[in-house]
Amino acid sequence: MKIKNKLPQYNESLHFELIKNEWVPIKEPKYLISAIFLSFPLMIINALISVGIINIFSNVSLKEFGIEPNSISFTINLGSIFFIMLLIIFHELLHLIFIPNFIKSENTFIGLTLFGVFVATEENIPKSRFLLVTIAPFIIISVILPIILGFCGLLTSTLKFLIILNSLASSVDILYLLLIIKQVPKNGILKNNGHKTYWNNKQRGCPKRQ
Repeated sequence: MKIKNKLPQYNESLHFELIKNEWVPIKEPKYLISAIFLSFPLMIINALISVGIINIFSNVSLKEFGIEPNSISFTINLGSIFFIMLLIIFHELLHLIFIPNFIKSENTFIGLTLFGVFVATEENIPKSRFLLVTIAPFIIISVILPIILGFCGLLTSTLKFLIILNSLASSVDILYLLLIIKQVPKNGILKNNGHKTYWNNKQRGCPKRQ
């Protein structure tokens, strides 16, 4: 695992080498803003799932988040920013720990940019494991965690907000999950080259990034 201060960049020469070795590019949004726009319906579905789980143990109301019929008020302080940053870090670490051999990997990266913490890998990963890496933060933080906290009676307004916020933030992850399920065969292997993702039916050697 390596620490970087910027996301791995798309390498065109690596792209052509992958194509030569029969790797197939996934049809996916070219830009992050496009992915966010396309994932809007998934934001609503994710949030409804988390709200539904929370409601089993504790009522969720807009009022406890500062939203009333005639007014909206938010209190932003250092404490709020701190908890949101912890959420972002925890979300990315959950992606990281499910990457195979992430500690020893020379092609797995973690870092901080102006847009926040990121985790990226260019390892060859089986489809089933890649799906787990993609969906882990949503399942653990926004599905399993509220169930555990609910049973323990620990669902405070702050935790409810963070759980729902993670649901919304996980919409792009779910979008890519659906794209991979639809396009990649059951026994496929996946690999990233910067922002682009490829799949292959065979576990074969890949050219190194130049």
